[in-house]
Amino acid sequence: MSERLALNAILVERLSRAHEKSLNGFSSYEKDLIDFLREDALPNEETFISTTHLWFHRESGKLMGYITLRADALNLTAPLKEDFRKKGIKYKSLPALKIGRLCVDDRFLRRGLGTLMVDSAMIIAAELTEKIGCRFVTVETKRHPDKSRNAIHFYRRNGFKILKEREKGAIPMYKDISKIMAGLTNRVQT
Repeated sequence: MSERLALNAILVERLSRAHEKSLNGFSSYEKDLIDFLREDALPNEETFISTTHLWFHRESGKLMGYITLRADALNLTAPLKEDFRKKGIKYKSLPALKIGRLCVDDRFLRRGLGTLMVDSAMIIAAELTEKIGCRFVTVETKRHPDKSRNAIHFYRRNGFKILKEREKGAIPMYKDISKIMAGLTNRVQT
């Protein structure tokens, strides 16, 4: 296993036209994620559909990965719906921040970068909660034929739960940020 990346070795920038050349050297076994970055991420930025955050290796300037975020709503289904009803929350859906895409360059895999990107999404969700309300971070992932590259396990290790198990298509997952917010509230109050 390669050495884990330290936060001070990372520079995060929001995607802009100035980054177009730096996208060319990005490499991933997930070709559709490369295509998204090169073809769709910037138009989505410019039309306010999503934001893409590029993660660079500070010393070398190499693009190590990216995460794309957008607004979402989690439709509550059983048993989650019943849990919220017991708490007096009777909405059919609750606000969420969605990880639309997350990709790490093959050269930087298994160094903790993906987990740092998920953590950054949790921080952004916590900031949203303070301003407009946001209860979950969501993601839809696919089963990969190579089980070692199955993103479901990655997200589970990062605290996500499967909302609805499916044999085919994307599998919706979520992480409730209320415990994170309770921890932040407790820290502020003490």
